[in-house]
Amino acid sequence: MSQHQHTAQYITDQLLTALQPYAQKLMSKPPQGELQKRQLLRATLNTLPPFTLSEQETALLDDLLQQELAVKSVTTIDALPTLVRFGKADVKLWQGDITRLAADAIVNAANKELQGCFQPLHSCIDNAIHSASGVRLRDDCAVIIKAQGQFEETAKAKITSGYNLPCQYVLHTVGPIVQGNVTGEHQKLLQLCYENCLALADQTLGINSIAFCCISTGVFGYPQKPAAQAAVRAVQQWLLNNPNSNIDTVIFNTFKPEDTRLYQQFLQ
Repeated sequence: MSQHQHTAQYITDQLLTALQPYAQKLMSKPPQGELQKRQLLRATLNTLPPFTLSEQETALLDDLLQQELAVKSVTTIDALPTLVRFGKADVKLWQGDITRLAADAIVNAANKELQGCFQPLHSCIDNAIHSASGVRLRDDCAVIIKAQGQFEETAKAKITSGYNLPCQYVLHTVGPIVQGNVTGEHQKLLQLCYENCLALADQTLGINSIAFCCISTGVFGYPQKPAAQAAVRAVQQWLLNNPNSNIDTVIFNTFKPEDTRLYQQFLQ
């Protein structure tokens, strides 16, 4: 037994037992070993409706995620070089897993339901963020959707705690879906995603740094090059138009080498 109250193995077994009806639907055969059990737990949690876990079970999951966070290599924003300055803000570029970045706030490319990706082990950033943060994130987003009485509109921004992420806050925004050519409306909506996230972050006490993922470039189909151009343009314009903002650092977070090359090109 470590310094933690429970081992990761114990927590995984306890939660899989509690969630057996959900886990059973995802199993073709029983998981072999701890890695397969942890994958099954993640997949099961991905499919879970909000407020399914009890408070005790949620606390167990928090313990597990905190143990996993403690052994991750977390990147601090101070470790990243500044590529350019827009107004008084440092602009940085980092290729990596956004759930390992210790910015004050990170941006999640959400869907209109706002409650995460319900596909087991899906590779999208929405799934990665919700999986690393824990079920409290989905619960918070469910409260937001219920309170507003409708799905989230494209280009709006909402904020929640980061919970078991190394960031304090998560900003959620729904990018435009592109099927075919990029239109002026697509471009306007994508730029609004960045502007609205910056504005909301600036209004939130304690946020000085914000990390943006490549909004809309995954399953939403926005081509990478015009998406990167729109992102850089929107952030530059907002920072120059808001010289007294509290935002002093913006990080463009990429995952694919092609996106990294594009941002390097547009930030030179």
